[in-house]
Amino acid sequence: MKCTQCGDPNLEPGFIEDSGEHSQGYGRWIPGPLERGVFGAARRFGKPRWIIDAYRCVRCSHLELFVRPKD
Repeated sequence: MKCTQCGDPNLEPGFIEDSGEHSQGYGRWIPGPLERGVFGAARRFGKPRWIIDAYRCVRCSHLELFVRPKD
Protein backbone atom coordinates (compact mmCIF):
# COMPACT_ATOMS: atom_id res chain seq x y z
CA MET A 1 0.00 0.00 0.00
CA LYS A 2 1.26 3.49 -0.76
CA CYS A 3 0.06 7.09 -0.57
CA THR A 4 -2.10 8.07 -3.54
CA GLN A 5 -1.01 11.71 -3.12
CA CYS A 6 2.80 11.47 -3.14
CA GLY A 7 3.51 7.75 -3.69
CA ASP A 8 5.41 7.21 -0.41
CA PRO A 9 5.02 3.63 0.91
CA ASN A 10 5.22 4.66 4.59
CA LEU A 11 1.63 4.81 5.83
CA GLU A 12 0.94 5.01 9.56
CA PRO A 13 -2.22 3.13 10.67
CA GLY A 14 -4.82 4.89 12.80
CA PHE A 15 -8.58 5.47 13.08
CA ILE A 16 -11.20 8.21 12.89
CA GLU A 17 -12.51 9.02 16.38
CA ASP A 18 -16.21 9.52 17.00
CA SER A 19 -16.67 11.08 20.44
CA GLY A 20 -20.33 12.03 20.06
CA GLU A 21 -23.07 11.09 22.48
CA HIS A 22 -23.70 7.30 22.57
CA SER A 23 -20.75 6.71 20.22
CA GLN A 24 -18.56 3.61 20.29
CA GLY A 25 -15.41 5.71 19.94
CA TYR A 26 -14.66 5.04 16.26
CA GLY A 27 -16.12 6.23 12.97
CA ARG A 28 -18.24 4.05 10.70
CA TRP A 29 -19.14 4.33 7.01
CA ILE A 30 -22.78 3.90 5.98
CA PRO A 31 -23.67 3.50 2.27
CA GLY A 32 -26.01 5.88 0.50
CA PRO A 33 -26.57 9.64 0.68
CA LEU A 34 -27.04 11.34 4.05
CA GLU A 35 -30.71 11.52 4.98
CA ARG A 36 -31.83 13.44 8.05
CA GLY A 37 -34.68 12.50 10.35
CA VAL A 38 -37.25 14.75 12.02
CA PHE A 39 -34.82 15.99 14.68
CA GLY A 40 -31.88 16.46 12.29
CA ALA A 41 -29.95 13.29 13.10
CA ALA A 42 -28.71 11.02 10.32
CA ARG A 43 -31.17 8.30 9.35
CA ARG A 44 -29.30 5.02 9.59
CA PHE A 45 -31.83 2.46 10.82
CA GLY A 46 -31.49 -0.82 8.92
CA LYS A 47 -28.40 0.30 7.00
CA PRO A 48 -25.14 -1.68 7.23
CA ARG A 49 -22.22 -0.04 9.04
CA TRP A 50 -18.58 -0.54 8.12
CA ILE A 51 -15.63 0.25 10.41
CA ILE A 52 -13.22 2.80 8.89
CA ASP A 53 -9.47 2.20 8.94
CA ALA A 54 -7.34 5.29 8.34
CA TYR A 55 -3.71 5.53 7.23
CA ARG A 56 -1.65 8.74 7.35
CA CYS A 57 1.27 9.26 5.00
CA VAL A 58 4.34 10.08 7.11
CA ARG A 59 5.75 12.19 4.27
CA CYS A 60 2.84 14.47 3.25
CA SER A 61 0.19 13.71 5.97
CA HIS A 62 -2.43 12.73 3.36
CA LEU A 63 -5.11 10.42 4.81
CA GLU A 64 -6.16 7.21 3.08
CA LEU A 65 -9.47 5.79 4.33
CA PHE A 66 -10.66 2.20 3.85
CA VAL A 67 -13.60 0.24 5.19
CA ARG A 68 -12.85 -3.16 6.67
CA PRO A 69 -14.15 -6.13 4.68
CA LYS A 70 -17.10 -7.86 6.29
CA ASP A 71 -16.28 -11.21 7.88
